[in-house]
Amino acid sequence: MDFHQDILNLDCKKEMERLSRFFQDQMRTMRREGAVVGLSGGIDSALVAELCVQILGPEKVLGLILPEKESSPRSAEYAGRQADKLGIPTETVDITPTLEGFGAYARRDEVIRSVFPEYTSEYQAKITLPADLLSKDSLNFFTLKIRDVQGQVKSTRLGKKALNGIVAATDLKQRTRMMYLYYYAERENYLVCGTTNKSETIQGFFVKYGDGGVDIEPTAHLYKTQVYQLAKHLGVVPEILERAPSPDIFSYPVSDEEFYFRMPYAKLDLLLYAWENKVPQPEVGEVMHLSPEQVKRAFRDFTAKYNATKHLRQLPPNLA
Repeated sequence: MDFHQDILNLDCKKEMERLSRFFQDQMRTMRREGAVVGLSGGIDSALVAELCVQILGPEKVLGLILPEKESSPRSAEYAGRQADKLGIPTETVDITPTLEGFGAYARRDEVIRSVFPEYTSEYQAKITLPADLLSKDSLNFFTLKIRDVQGQVKSTRLGKKALNGIVAATDLKQRTRMMYLYYYAERENYLVCGTTNKSETIQGFFVKYGDGGVDIEPTAHLYKTQVYQLAKHLGVVPEILERAPSPDIFSYPVSDEEFYFRMPYAKLDLLLYAWENKVPQPEVGEVMHLSPEQVKRAFRDFTAKYNATKHLRQLPPNLA
């Protein structure tokens, strides 16, 4: 295989033709009349909304903006700008009351206080993985970080029970959003259009029956860097193109890189492509100017995450 730095460059015109056929086939198969997209203010949902409008027309696309009290204010703002640019109708639903009714914040905060007793609702909190996998080898252990109103930060490595408690409560955000997306989709006889990309799909960076619970995934074959290529080609609003990717699920801001991927997308995607296509490690290192140990660490990390999240990409086991 001829592995090189530009191997992920897209022919955007051909890609749009391919996506158009895909959309039309799925609309016909599912007998749906349009599409609902959850607009997060991020690059993935902005691109998917662009695709829906280009292929189906703005009159057949509904944008849902679903903030909660810990979302960045920029998320709803940028989502609105993208919708205005596309000329699509939107519905905005604050999901905070739904999450409060389930006790999502209270359950999570109880876990955080078991680690940091001084924690209150005035603090900010997030969880992260160790930084920069390519610079230093380390296990995928999560760290809880809190920041008080004076800006002082405390952090500690999380045990399994505390991590599970925080993740379980936080994942309610994605699952609540999906519940609203399906309400509006079924009301309009639309399909729910997913926004997960290939970099996320391979490594399980999505929530089962949350952002992973959709009718179609039009960008799950595109690496994140290819998402950006197509987004620029279609004219996604500049604020979103320039925004750092983030899951936007914690009160303390966290990027995709520090939360899960441990390296920038420009390196991540090339390494993922090489791992998936079994490019020899020495060739990968030569092309990307990485040491054998760096490539080995990246491949080991990809394999571990892929294997640990296989169940997310499969239908529930059954005896049929």
